[in-house]
Amino acid sequence: MCLMGGTVSVNDPLPWIGQSCHLIREAVARNIPVLGHCLGGQLMSKALGGQVTKNPFKEIGWGQARMDRNEQAARWFGDSADENGLVTVFQWHGETFSVPPGATRILTNPFCATQMFVLGPHLGMQCHVEMTPEMIDSWSNGWSGETRGLQVLPPSIQTPEQISRETLQRLPAMRRLAEQLYSVWISGLSRN
Repeated sequence: MCLMGGTVSVNDPLPWIGQSCHLIREAVARNIPVLGHCLGGQLMSKALGGQVTKNPFKEIGWGQARMDRNEQAARWFGDSADENGLVTVFQWHGETFSVPPGATRILTNPFCATQMFVLGPHLGMQCHVEMTPEMIDSWSNGWSGETRGLQVLPPSIQTPEQISRETLQRLPAMRRLAEQLYSVWISGLSRN
């Protein structure tokens, strides 16, 4: 089961949120690997007993996150992190999730404490590793709406011009990371 991002909050009173959480719990109970990107990771956290709250900072654009030093992180990241344990990710969020009971955080950064968590074969991500140049261009069209009301941009937010300038340079590293993470997740599918 793979859950993608979206523009709503898992705390919104929408009927499909409860239904999605139920499906996630069913999949986890049956040991069917679940993968969540951004909103999908937030749905996973909520379904599994975590909390989704406003993040101290909005994060928009390219950045790095640090792999946690634990056995699960080593398994999921393999050799995709640099010598300092850093990986390249794309961000576009204003909320974040807590690590649900029994899960392990495997990725963090200074702006958002929990970037990824794992629970057995299940992976929840706050950041994005699935991005394409076309998706990045499309999302950048909504940048002004996402940053409306901010007097000064925090260092966690890039402008569309900064994002565009860095895309060709950063995309290959993010794709290597995605290939590594998806390979580990897919290996969980073969057991079922």
